Amino acid sequence: MRILIVSDAWEPQVNGVVRTLQATIAELRAAGHEVGVISPDLFRSLPCPSYPEIRLAFAGWRKVGRHIRAFAPQAIHISTEGPLGLAARRWCLKNGFPFTTAYHTRFPEYVAARLPLSPAFVWRFIRWFHRPARHIMVATRSLARELADQGLEQTMMWERGVDHQLFHADRTPRPAYADLPRPIQLYVGRVAVEKNIGAFLDIDRPGTKVIVGEGPALATLKAQHPGALFLGKLGGETLAAAYAGADVFVFPSRTDTFGLVVIEALSCGTPVAAFPVPGPGDIIRDGAGALDEDLGRAIDTALACERTDAAALGARYSWASCTAQFAKALTFVPGPPAPENAVGAAGLAA
Repeated sequence: MRILIVSDAWEPQVNGVVRTLQATIAELRAAGHEVGVISPDLFRSLPCPSYPEIRLAFAGWRKVGRHIRAFAPQAIHISTEGPLGLAARRWCLKNGFPFTTAYHTRFPEYVAARLPLSPAFVWRFIRWFHRPARHIMVATRSLARELADQGLEQTMMWERGVDHQLFHADRTPRPAYADLPRPIQLYVGRVAVEKNIGAFLDIDRPGTKVIVGEGPALATLKAQHPGALFLGKLGGETLAAAYAGADVFVFPSRTDTFGLVVIEALSCGTPVAAFPVPGPGDIIRDGAGALDEDLGRAIDTALACERTDAAALGARYSWASCTAQFAKALTFVPGPPAPENAVGAAGLAA
């Protein structure tokens, strides 16, 4: 199948959306599918205010349409609600081409954390954007219920996966942890206001709080919390060792729809403490971590959990099963073939 993915979130960004797309595309290609990507690097762009890693592409629907025709897809998946997603949506509707979308972020709450906008106002846009989609891919059942409450009932599951060759319970812990006061309480992710990291760092508990990641709130949090250890961005085996050496993984976000870092931590045998909200609330089960509106109490409970239970829960998630769900959401294809066009789309299938 020729599958075209349109995403405003793409390399060199490092976040859950990009990593999920990269892993899914790799699995699809390994299974013999042809996958193209329309991303901001194909167009002139400018940095998104307050999130400069995201590039906002200057691309109207006609320009995006030329790339679509050049790739001649059988299926189109629109991953984000940004400029490229809007342009691809318009092209699909004008040409009667069926498409799927994904709801990666609790967007109304995310926007409300950054701008003085009512979530109800943002929901109007979400309903408008996703309503024409043949299927809306969501990572959790609670998110499916949330969208159904908004009249968007055509959801299908698209969970997340883990590279179990990298993230596993036998991983050697980060050596530098040996000299730190225990328990080590770890956060991994973007360091930004919507991640609610301050709720974690404000908790008065013995031990060491460790923050892995970069973002616009980094300087402020460093100044406000000199006792915390900020390690910057880590990846690969270094990141896996950071998970494996922690006593508890703390996920303070209230706006993420899943939390890829949660299942990576679990796979390394590290119990998770989080608020009882969609995302972690769909993942965490008794014995593998704790959910509580009092995050400090959740940390205390998670510290008493067995690492073997955490690892067993993390082992349930794989990129193979994630990709199978993605492919299942495309079962309505093949759609009408896009007309051939002489305009090239260099890099689409790179």
